[in-house]
Amino acid sequence: MTAAIASTLDCRGLLCPLPIIRLSKVVKTVDVGAVIEMLATDPGSVPDMEAFEKQTGHKILERSETKGTFRFLVQRTK
Repeated sequence: MTAAIASTLDCRGLLCPLPIIRLSKVVKTVDVGAVIEMLATDPGSVPDMEAFEKQTGHKILERSETKGTFRFLVQRTK
């Protein structure tokens, strides 16, 4: 079961650390429990997202990669 996506953040074409900075801002605008879809093309976004999850406590529900685009579903936890 995939949670409903509250917001989509398109960070394709942006390099580290911009996708994480944008995600940090957007996560504050959605309700606790809401899910944000983030799209990125920077391979560095994968380790960046793991660090984001550890540092913030927000949960990465799903991650995938298709044709060079990384997709993350992030749930706000607090």
